[in-house]
Amino acid sequence: MDWIVNLFSNHESVAYTVIVYSFVIALGVALGKVRIWGISFGIACVLFAGIGVAHFGFTVDGHIQHFIKEFGLILFVYTIGLQVGPGFFASFQQGGLKLNSLAILSVLTCVLTVIVLFYATDTSMADLVGIMSGAVTNTPGLGAAQQAIVDIFRAEGQSQETINGALSNVSNGYAVAYPFGVLGIILVMMILKSALKVNLDAEKRLNQWKVNKNNSSVDKVAVRVENPVLFEKHVAIIKETLGMDFVISRVYHTGKIHMVDKDTILKQGDILLLVANPKDFDKLSTLIGKKESIALFEGEANDIVSRRMNVTNKLAYSKKLGEINVREQYGVTVSRVYRAGIEFVPTKDTKLQFGDAITVVGDEEHIKLVEKVFGNSKKRMQHPHIAELFFGIVLGVILGSIPIAIPGMSSPVKLGLAGGPLIVAILISRYGGRFSVTHYVSHSANLMVREIGIVLFLASVGLGAGQNFIKTLSEGAGLQWMLMGVAITLVPLIVVALVARFYYKLNFLEICGLLSGSQTDPPALAFAHDVTGSDAPAVTYAAVYPLTTFMRIMVAQLLIVMFL
Repeated sequence: MDWIVNLFSNHESVAYTVIVYSFVIALGVALGKVRIWGISFGIACVLFAGIGVAHFGFTVDGHIQHFIKEFGLILFVYTIGLQVGPGFFASFQQGGLKLNSLAILSVLTCVLTVIVLFYATDTSMADLVGIMSGAVTNTPGLGAAQQAIVDIFRAEGQSQETINGALSNVSNGYAVAYPFGVLGIILVMMILKSALKVNLDAEKRLNQWKVNKNNSSVDKVAVRVENPVLFEKHVAIIKETLGMDFVISRVYHTGKIHMVDKDTILKQGDILLLVANPKDFDKLSTLIGKKESIALFEGEANDIVSRRMNVTNKLAYSKKLGEINVREQYGVTVSRVYRAGIEFVPTKDTKLQFGDAITVVGDEEHIKLVEKVFGNSKKRMQHPHIAELFFGIVLGVILGSIPIAIPGMSSPVKLGLAGGPLIVAILISRYGGRFSVTHYVSHSANLMVREIGIVLFLASVGLGAGQNFIKTLSEGAGLQWMLMGVAITLVPLIVVALVARFYYKLNFLEICGLLSGSQTDPPALAFAHDVTGSDAPAVTYAAVYPLTTFMRIMVAQLLIVMFL
């Protein structure tokens, strides 16, 4: 039995480290699924499991713990960047600009609250940033703050013991403030619903009206050619005249459905099937002719079909759509492109990316031919691009290590191991296709890597803080930290909720998603979904999440550099 004693007593062995981490993660994830009064803490329970295990003496080597923590954080933020990158810049369009301005207000209000507490109490900024990260349930911000503390203390020549003590306090502050960070958002939602006497059915109708009004997806419309200007003209004249983004998918002429090419001549009474933004339907109808039923193109009498396929062939995603010229070579039309949750009408200048889902219209024989051009390989879609992923991480770590001198600050600011990979992932996922850089990661693979990263990080934070956590609560400033966390949680939430409701006139569903996204809090989003019975909060959450995550990471570091 000596081997068992040795296994659990040798804290520097690989086997012991694997067992401790695996147990902490398994226990934390299991506890995170437990719901109390409809509320669960989700993945954050891994942190508390780590604290509990470390409290009973099951600690790991500090160097190993530090590496696993940082590596887990990098995996988490990089995969987050890949996921939100394509929609990051689009989130600033239309209503997204309004929502992100409210998210910025939330972050700035949070910062002001922290600065007030810094001057009103004797709490160090390092501890306050840890409390702030827990109060707004933002784990990447915690990682960025700890990295900034290490850099500053090492530059000042501080001992490793001093650095470890500071990091332990930051982790304890995060753990103490985190529970109310989750509960506070839910509490504000419930109070808001009660105080404003919210009628959920009316709010849902209002939200649906907004969605229909601002719908930026694409759809089909059939119009009859009645404008004499277009009679006996080549089909290309319509796009030249109207200057709008749309695709003429096919034409109904003399009782038959035909594909459209540049030589197609428009005749009076022809019926065109157009793929365009629904907001442009009325304008197209005014300029071309009256709308007709699209059922005319959906019968069984014609041999023209519409099929969706994925772009997996490098020859396809390394060129612009106009260069591939499938219309001339194969007699088919690419009518729409679906990328990262966004569907749009392509132009000849559209550069496809690996993983794009495209809709191709043509006859069965030619669609089979063009399928080889685009690839449509399910096997390649499932194959993870490991080399590209880690090369992106290399670029992210290099970017995060570049010191940025800011006038008036004693120490340069770095994007760090959280900010650098996040920015590189956002840029690669948004612009990588222009340089033929494959960034595609399937949703399941992205989720797996992301979850592994965050549980490794949280387990490391918990194991590092666990030895002193109970002491901090019972003998130290734990209770005071908890009360400060309550203030940091509630003040921004209340301010943003009131401004969103009474100034920007947002409905309750949007406000719930906004509050959850501004705190980067998935459990609160799950609660909002249950309360409203709608997916609308998730749309608002997604619109503000990317910018909020980036700002939380940057703000955590700036506060450390400016006030530590």
